[in-house]
Amino acid sequence: MTALHYLSLRELAQRIRNKELTPQEVVEHYLRRIRKLQPELNAFVQVDADGARRQSHRAGEALLRGEATGPLSGVPVTVKSSIDVAGWPCAAGSLLRKENLPSTDAPLVERLRRAGAVLLGNTTTSEFLMAYETDNRLTGKTRNPWNPEFSSGGSSGGEAAAIASGCSAGGIGSDGGGSIRVPAAFCGVCGLKPTPGRIPSTGHYPAANSAFGWLGVVGPMARTVGDLRILLEVLAGPDAGDALSSPVQAADVASGNKLRIGILEGDGLGRVSPETQLAVRKAAQLLAYQGFELEPFRLDNLERVLELWWFFFGTVVGELFEGEIRGREELLSPIFEEYLGAARPRGSGRMSMLQFVEMSAARDRERQRILEAMGDVPLLLSPVCAAPAFRHGQGSYKPGSGYRDTMRHSQWLNLAGFPGVAVPMEISSEGLPVGVQIIGRPYEDELALAVAEQLEAARGNWVAPGFD
Repeated sequence: MTALHYLSLRELAQRIRNKELTPQEVVEHYLRRIRKLQPELNAFVQVDADGARRQSHRAGEALLRGEATGPLSGVPVTVKSSIDVAGWPCAAGSLLRKENLPSTDAPLVERLRRAGAVLLGNTTTSEFLMAYETDNRLTGKTRNPWNPEFSSGGSSGGEAAAIASGCSAGGIGSDGGGSIRVPAAFCGVCGLKPTPGRIPSTGHYPAANSAFGWLGVVGPMARTVGDLRILLEVLAGPDAGDALSSPVQAADVASGNKLRIGILEGDGLGRVSPETQLAVRKAAQLLAYQGFELEPFRLDNLERVLELWWFFFGTVVGELFEGEIRGREELLSPIFEEYLGAARPRGSGRMSMLQFVEMSAARDRERQRILEAMGDVPLLLSPVCAAPAFRHGQGSYKPGSGYRDTMRHSQWLNLAGFPGVAVPMEISSEGLPVGVQIIGRPYEDELALAVAEQLEAARGNWVAPGFD
């Protein structure tokens, strides 16, 4: 029998609606779980126990009165600590922002509340969200629930660790280069990097509603793909504060038996571990058994795509941080200093407006080439990253073996603005999860989720970490 804290978000909501569970007892169970595991995992920045109890009480009273309730009524969720929640610290993992206390909720938080969700707290992240390891000088290191000696990933590592360990039923992360999908893969949960504009990023730090706001998105994380779908339905929709937000409705997800899925290949992607190769091969076989047509799919322009991604994620974003950090460099964490060194090498000079415009146009051309290549292959299957979780401190921006080499399978989607769904597939010889991703074309998020859900069903039940 599945423990209460490992019930899917969908099943938990259903049991609350059926009055098999009360919102109050669910929240108390989760708060006990957090008290037990937070000292070891360190996944939370803020736990609002009193606020969660008030929310659960209101949800319980509404159910007793027979009032209409939202799809997440009484369900405990969390958000990454780079997203504004009124009265909660939103430091984005930095000592430079430790006093930042938003006075209003981000639109996506408002939508969670309207859906009836109970907000438990917010979760840890790497400093300014710029690393694939969740460790900083403000909150310290977040550990992987599968093995505390290993990274939970970044930058949404706290969110992934909280969900995988049963301290949250689901939540919201953000992704500028794999920051939802990589932690999901490291911790054995699911994550959706949506098409830019599907979910408003208003109220997120760093701001993702700029001239290159397509690079980073906010998106759902959960233990099942079905739960990602529920969260997307709650969160999606336009918002005046996000210039990229779109009123796009859910696409037709009828897949048919002959839908073509490309197994992504390309010299620009580099090598992956044997266990990662096996996970992709298993996923391909399971999809083929479901009636999909699997075939190799080669993208030869990915080296250029990844160079462009790094220009925006490194050169541009690194320069934007300069004003905020100037004169306070001694407060920065080593991993963020390493990012800055890689993004803004000494003597590199300042970026010109002409260079920015030229690179933006180059990005659009590469995106067009990929879309044309995917004209009759609407979905791709790929690793999330080159290998399972690494040990704490072993990730870096060093050339040759660092993040720009190991995370390529995720990074190119952010440059192109494509949706990607991370799905746990296998367990490595070290007992760590290995994930794959289903990649869709822009605004076809629901199709990617539908196929990911079929893959998940063929794989079998979700496996919980064995630490408890």
